Amino acid sequence: TGILSALGAIGAALTLGLRRGSMLLSLLVLPLAMPALIFGARAIDMAIHGEAAGGPLLLLASMLVLTVTLAPLATAAALRISAE
Repeated sequence: TGILSALGAIGAALTLGLRRGSMLLSLLVLPLAMPALIFGARAIDMAIHGEAAGGPLLLLASMLVLTVTLAPLATAAALRISAE
């Protein structure tokens, strides 16, 4: 959820001043959100079947750290650009 929220914030900041921004927003965010959705689904599938789900969860944790670290900077830069 954290990864998807951060990516959504970046996408919303990039499409802030556009008329048809919702279409562009989905085209920008969906490819970036796919790895998080794939690894999340894989972790759930592994947990259901009794396998160790540590690998996908560690990848999700690293993606969360990356997005929480860089998303505010990218969002602020996109808002600055759209304000000009």
